[in-house]
This record gives sequence, C-alpha cells and structure tokens, in this order.
Amino acid sequence: MNASIQIAIAAFLLFIGVATGAFGAHALTGLVDINLMAVWHTAVLYLFVHGLGMLGLAASQHLLQSRLQTLAYNLLFVGTLLFSGSLFLLVLSGQSWLGMITPIGGMLMLAGWLTTLAAAIRFYKTTTHTLKK
Repeated sequence: MNASIQIAIAAFLLFIGVATGAFGAHALTGLVDINLMAVWHTAVLYLFVHGLGMLGLAASQHLLQSRLQTLAYNLLFVGTLLFSGSLFLLVLSGQSWLGMITPIGGMLMLAGWLTTLAAAIRFYKTTTHTLKK
C-alpha cells in the first residue's frame, strides 16, 4: 500500500480520535454512566495511540520489509477499528455483547505490532546481508 494512502488513513483515525474525544467530553458527560465514560476514554486513547503508531509505520515504510509492513499496517487498522469501534458502539447503544468484539481488535493490534517487529528484523537481515557481500 502506498505510504501516502497509509498516512491519509492514519490522519483520518487521528481526526476521528479528536472528534470522539470532544464528543465524549461535551455531549456524553452527564448522560452516560461514569463507568461507560471510562470505556469511552479507553476507546479514544487506543484510537489515538494506534493512529499515531500507524502514522509512524507509514513514515518508516522505507525501513521495513514491504510485504510485512503492509500486513502490519492492515492488522493495526482493522484491529483499531474493531477495538475502538466496538467500545464506542457499546457505550452509545448499551449493548454489552459488543464487548466480545473488543478482544478480537486487541489481538489484531498485537499481531500488527509483532508483524512490524518481524518487518524490521527481516529488513535488517536483508540489508546487513547485502552490505557484507
């Protein structure tokens, strides 16, 4: 996937992070139970952290094995959507079963970061091997 597209997607997630953070702080305060507000804040936090991580991953694309970088980015994107999205929907709808989706998103995010690790190691091994010749 093109780095410009990846940066645009990450920027959009960060935009959504600001919007959902503001929505939670202004529109939900007093309307939603304090425990659900904590869930909302967790969703916003993970959206921001992974949006920034995806921005960094896109910007460092030239330092990672390409195929694995794309896989890592996609895992992080889908994982973030499932994790934060399920929590947002849980708070807004009151449907507690949505909480069962959240760990799937978390596992995808973990897989994305491990894949990023593998992409960096694979790139390092490739460039080190090339330099030794």
